Amino acid sequence: MTLAAEGFSLVQDVARLLGSDRPPDAIVAQVVGLVRERLGLQVAALWMHEAGAVPWRRVASPDEIPPRRVPSLDELPPAPDRLRFDISPGVERLGVLEVAGGDESVVRALLPVLADILAPFLAAVHLTEDLALEVAARSREIEAQRLFTALVIDSLPVGLYVVDRELRIQMWNRSRELGARGIPRRDVVGRSIFEVLTPASPEAFRAEFERVFATGEPHSAELEVVVGGEARWFRSTKLPMRLHGDEITHVVTIGEDITRWRTMQAQILQSEKLAAVGQLAAGVMHEINNPLATIGACVAALDGRLGEIAGPGVHAFREYLPIIDREVQRCSRIVDGLLDFSRPQGRRKASVDLNAVATEALELLRHHRRYRAVHVVPDLEAPLPPAWANFEQLVQVVLALGLNALDAMEQGGRLTVRTRRQGSLPGMVLLEVEDTGSGIATDARDKIFEPFFTTKPPGRGTGLGLSICYGIVQEHQGRLDVESQPGAGSTFRVQLPLAPQVQGARGQLGEGGA
Repeated sequence: MTLAAEGFSLVQDVARLLGSDRPPDAIVAQVVGLVRERLGLQVAALWMHEAGAVPWRRVASPDEIPPRRVPSLDELPPAPDRLRFDISPGVERLGVLEVAGGDESVVRALLPVLADILAPFLAAVHLTEDLALEVAARSREIEAQRLFTALVIDSLPVGLYVVDRELRIQMWNRSRELGARGIPRRDVVGRSIFEVLTPASPEAFRAEFERVFATGEPHSAELEVVVGGEARWFRSTKLPMRLHGDEITHVVTIGEDITRWRTMQAQILQSEKLAAVGQLAAGVMHEINNPLATIGACVAALDGRLGEIAGPGVHAFREYLPIIDREVQRCSRIVDGLLDFSRPQGRRKASVDLNAVATEALELLRHHRRYRAVHVVPDLEAPLPPAWANFEQLVQVVLALGLNALDAMEQGGRLTVRTRRQGSLPGMVLLEVEDTGSGIATDARDKIFEPFFTTKPPGRGTGLGLSICYGIVQEHQGRLDVESQPGAGSTFRVQLPLAPQVQGARGQLGEGGA
């Protein structure tokens, strides 16, 4: 076979290999082996580019294990016994053909042709590598963004889930997994919302989603739920979501526990009511006291002159004057209660042992006629850090709470006065008055600290006792709240700030520990 025929045949076979659907590495290895075999070479090799820290790799025949690598084609090791041919259709070098042995004239005639044939192939391989690297980089970037978004959603302190138009759950965040009724996301994604949640009214629940899909307007509602025997408030907000264009494709539902917020709102409202009543009381108390004092003085004067009255009418005087006097005294007590309520409570404070306060109040309660009908349990933690308070005012608070507890247990029960080192608020010490009485109706719980509100029968109370207690605790920078269920008793919690020396010591310990 002539040189031309041999060269044409080799070029055809190489072109056929380059057009096959095999992997690039396999094609290059076959081409190198074919060139070595057909030209009777000792060594045939191709330096080609691939991704990696040392990107230029030598594919040789016979095989080299491991293959040689160089950082760039300019750093190829010297090889005076070999011929090298650049594969560079333009300015950029795509590879180098390297051979040893054989007929040099034949090699010099055919290898440039083979280099030209290999150039488009290596350019395509190089482009494919670049595209693969770009795709991989973009994929990593997208995955990182997706992970970041997922972490943000999982870090939100609210429960969040997303449903599609078939009301199937597509997303379920970590707060939903860890909540009071937490369900792992692997158990909910892809399922119908009605298979996971059990709303009180499925029809109304479905209508909320349909309204958002139809109108594109957010929907918000607040709901009271009993969790672990405790009533808590939640706000549920449904937001429209559009994946493509203007059509609403999903609804995002955010559920947040607003119990603390509602409690704070109620406390603010309560404070405003108390402030208004205090201003009212301050404006009229003297105007009421003066006529009451006059009436009382007249009653005393008339009583002293009853001996001067003759005739059958004297019996009516003797009957009516005590009634007038009792009613005047009752009005005076109401006014005195308003005075206590509205008067600035700037009494001197000191370090107070709440155990001593509880003991003193129980000693005073011991003289109450209903005291013997109940089982009294002093649950006092010792030692107890001192509170910063006025001793007499705190005794007044505990005594008032204790009397209310006795009134709520007409058929007997258990009265517990409890102290603890730590309340639910930081820097506070706790005192609780707990009874097993009739409890407080749900609609009355929000009103019991309002002035003149009472659940007792007429004549059994003025409705000022708890208001005065609330004012005293508030003036102490403390907190008074109640937990109660009808028929299950009530617990009143008084939380008071620790004495300054205790808070200072705790602060120093905290700084030293840091």
